Amino acid sequence: MKKILALILTFALASTLLIGCGSSDDTEYHVGILQVMDHPALNAATEGFISGLADEGFVRGENLTITTNIGGGTDADQMAAEMVASGMDLMLGNSTGSSQALQRATRDIPIVFTSVTNPLGSGLVIDNDAPGTNLTGMSDRPNFGEQVEFLRRIFPDAQTVGIIYNSGEVNSVYQADIFERYLTSFGITVIRYTVTGTADVAGHTTSLAQRVDVILTPTCNTMAAAMATAVNSAAAAGVAIIAGDSGSVSNGALATYGINYYMLGRQAAAIAAQILRGEIEPETTPVQWQETLQIYVNASTAAHLGINIPDDVMAAAIVFGE
Repeated sequence: MKKILALILTFALASTLLIGCGSSDDTEYHVGILQVMDHPALNAATEGFISGLADEGFVRGENLTITTNIGGGTDADQMAAEMVASGMDLMLGNSTGSSQALQRATRDIPIVFTSVTNPLGSGLVIDNDAPGTNLTGMSDRPNFGEQVEFLRRIFPDAQTVGIIYNSGEVNSVYQADIFERYLTSFGITVIRYTVTGTADVAGHTTSLAQRVDVILTPTCNTMAAAMATAVNSAAAAGVAIIAGDSGSVSNGALATYGINYYMLGRQAAAIAAQILRGEIEPETTPVQWQETLQIYVNASTAAHLGINIPDDVMAAAIVFGE
């Protein structure tokens, strides 16, 4: 009789444990994505983030609800406040401005960022190795030296390089300063033009193109959003644009040696999944960078401008416009 009771108790305990495991697996998660601007690089990062979460077991429509706010004139702080108020387990800030808006909205909900060039300089973290805040994630900071070497590989005779960016985007200012230092170290003259919004892009790019051999744009949200306009304005003067992101190359910029934003989003998802599972906390999780860069070339733009891209560059490139 005692053996039978023991077996019954053992079975009951095992059943309880199995039920407990099942309830844990049935947890519903709510993740918010804030992306204050609609353009290819940021869109790719968002797509990569959602895909990466699914591969980690957080599947939209099954155990995951995703609320996505992509700006179209709506105030970033308003979108962030609405997202926080709706109740989130975690939020993604896709770009510096998006992440800063989320940071202003909450100091409690975990925030993973992506497409942020300078997390420390933009105030998102106290230290890149130990953020000390409710934010951590992936930076899209380029390898500035390699990007400048890439430009010089395609334009070895360039004496004057123009840099155009939005002066209101701290990540763009940060990049422009560093690019200028690298370029001037090679004896290249740098002319900087700034815009305050997409309405400035056509006129400012036209003026800049008349003064330089080639134009370089950092990973600037404003310039990326108006890249087709910038490309047309520069091309009228026979000048090419070396861009900071692959989305801009798909929109007509000549080339870049930079980040794969889809993969950047997937890497952010891996961090988010660990936070959702309770394995790590943003405060103590170091910021990460994408170390593998990719060459992107727009063959149509090269042909239109009569620019001969070296064979070894083309062999290693992802090519648009063929």
